[in-house]
Amino acid sequence: MITIVNKIKKRISPEQLFMISVLAVNGGNYLYNLILGRLLGPAEFADAAVLITFLLVLSFVAMTFQLVTAKFSVLFENQLFKSFISKIYKNALAIGIIMGVLIVGFATQLQQLFNTSSSSMFVIFGCGVPLYFLMSVNRGVFQGKKAFKALSITYQSEMLSRLLFTLGFIFLLNIQSSVIIAIGILISFIFGLIPFKTKSINFKSKSLMPILQAKQVRHFFILTAFYELTQIIINNSDILLVKHYFESYEAGLYASLALIGRIVYFIAWMFVMLLLPTVVQLKKEGKETTSILLKYIGYIAAISMIIVLACLSFPETIIKLLFGEHYIAMAPLLWKYAIATSMFAISNIFAYYYLSLDKYIPVIISGVFGMLQMVLVIFYHNSLEQVVYMQILAMILLLIIQFIFFRLDNKRTL
Repeated sequence: MITIVNKIKKRISPEQLFMISVLAVNGGNYLYNLILGRLLGPAEFADAAVLITFLLVLSFVAMTFQLVTAKFSVLFENQLFKSFISKIYKNALAIGIIMGVLIVGFATQLQQLFNTSSSSMFVIFGCGVPLYFLMSVNRGVFQGKKAFKALSITYQSEMLSRLLFTLGFIFLLNIQSSVIIAIGILISFIFGLIPFKTKSINFKSKSLMPILQAKQVRHFFILTAFYELTQIIINNSDILLVKHYFESYEAGLYASLALIGRIVYFIAWMFVMLLLPTVVQLKKEGKETTSILLKYIGYIAAISMIIVLACLSFPETIIKLLFGEHYIAMAPLLWKYAIATSMFAISNIFAYYYLSLDKYIPVIISGVFGMLQMVLVIFYHNSLEQVVYMQILAMILLLIIQFIFFRLDNKRTL
């Protein structure tokens, strides 16, 4: 038996092991959301969806630090890397503290804006924000160095602790569900720091980076921050706008729809994590990178097609199985929402690819269409169906423009 296990380990590459781990983590996060949806019902789940959306927004903001750290962990070595990593940890902690204070300070206003039952959930969530930023830089180091085992552990620790503590508290404590969910998220940030390399942090270090490299880091950081902002808008604005414009019951129904439809995006994210360091390394070695992009687009397109067809063929079965009878009203919209997220997932691969190559036009394109999606939903939200149609329109246009840019850029390169 031990011999068989050892043979399997030898045949599985670190990248494949990480992909398996990411699938497990996404599965765990899905299970977390599904259980909450079933336990709480549509109205209470709407509050939970706001917190989960805040978590996704935070993950996109912190992803800026993770991707910057990952890229320059590949490019920088020795003392230059030490200076860089010390500086990035300082900046991440500072931004995390500022964001955390803002969330805590405006907790009452956030409660009113999103029609939630409590402001305490925002206070608790805000307290954990600095930890999340430190965790993201830590993950960026692992990602850049291709330490996929350690990277897998950080994601698994965060997911498992959030799942177990949240569900445990719901059954054991007789307090508001939104507060329990916020506490579970805060605890998961602490566990997400495992394993954490404390040697990488030196807040007293005054070593400065050379001007050229500092400028290079700043340029990539601004580009990445802008792109992650577009990710926040495209990926989360619909849930927050629906929570604002619709009643809690309808918002809860829509949250279940969004969660199922975004399976494609969560799978695509796994490929993005592998894409960036691979493309940066190939560029550093002077090798071609287009084949990597096309390979990953092929994977995502095939997965998207399967998921859309499944949502079209068995919508009621999928919703009953995952969320239960209370959410069945969303069945006719399921395949339509899956189309929107599929278009976005494929566009995302294009954008991250060019971001790895320091080309910013696809990032600007994503920003424009992210704003277009939000504007369309703001003006056209007579029904949940109309909200979905607006997203399909924006995402199809985004994918077409990204593909046109790719063809033109590829011709120019050849």
